[in-house]
Amino acid sequence: MTAPTKPLPNSPVPGDAPEPAGESLHRPVIAWFDTHARDLPWRHEDAGPWGVMVSEFMLQQTPVSRVLPVYEQWLARWPRPADLAKEAPGEAVRAWGRLGYPRRALRLHGAAVAITERHGGDVPRQHAQLLALPGIGEYTAAAVASFAYGQRHAVLDTNVRRVFARAVTGVQYPPNATTAAERKLARALLPEDEETASRWAAASMELGALVCTAKSENCAKCPIAGQCAWRAAGKPAHEGPARRGQTYAGTDRQVRGKLLAVLREAVAPVPQAALDRVWDEPVQRARALDGLVADGLVEPLPDGLYRLPLT
Repeated sequence: MTAPTKPLPNSPVPGDAPEPAGESLHRPVIAWFDTHARDLPWRHEDAGPWGVMVSEFMLQQTPVSRVLPVYEQWLARWPRPADLAKEAPGEAVRAWGRLGYPRRALRLHGAAVAITERHGGDVPRQHAQLLALPGIGEYTAAAVASFAYGQRHAVLDTNVRRVFARAVTGVQYPPNATTAAERKLARALLPEDEETASRWAAASMELGALVCTAKSENCAKCPIAGQCAWRAAGKPAHEGPARRGQTYAGTDRQVRGKLLAVLREAVAPVPQAALDRVWDEPVQRARALDGLVADGLVEPLPDGLYRLPLT
């Protein structure tokens, strides 16, 4: 493996990204990961590419502690894409439980159908084929290619972006949306060989999840604290746009969740009156229900009945 460029300077200027550090970052972060990585089921060899894909869908905006029980139940019921593909999409929504953002369940079902129809039931290896599956964007395609197949891709989730923002760019938080500059930096930091690149992707993600966290970074446990541009600059406070909060109580998201909970627990179509009981405010309740129907998560039937979708 060749180091791409020179090491970080000793006194970086906040917001002015120096040249990527290459091996000086790779080696300590991967060594830390070898010792401190969590033992998660989707990291086991027997999880296979489908297990990795399921985990990536579930982990979007959802903590590991909530994903674990649902993930295990999901793989026990649908160990291969074809097993899920032959079920109604509503069953995916039902099994999704309270993970939140249930459209992910429909997208995962759609991906399973496409994998079954286009790829003989095997999660494709090629990044372009992964990206062509319904419900899969750049991040998920790169993550599955890297974590399931050991390929060399820049895997940029929120945790990785925060590590790069602090360690290399010298700012506390990355932009709200991924930028071209971040993608360029991530590609420049990639190790040259596939095995190390795949390990680096997982290790930098884990570092952001466990040590370089959004609210309480633990520099004393960080393997690259001595190279961190943000720390060297005195940890200047965030000066960019306000970071988006995760509000829930009283929002349409909460109402949608309550409506879906009724439908998930039902064995037969549910009358409007049963849905009306979960939220007192009629305008917001109707808006939330209309949104669920528009998103394909709820199927309206004659006589004011509703169910999870069958098609």
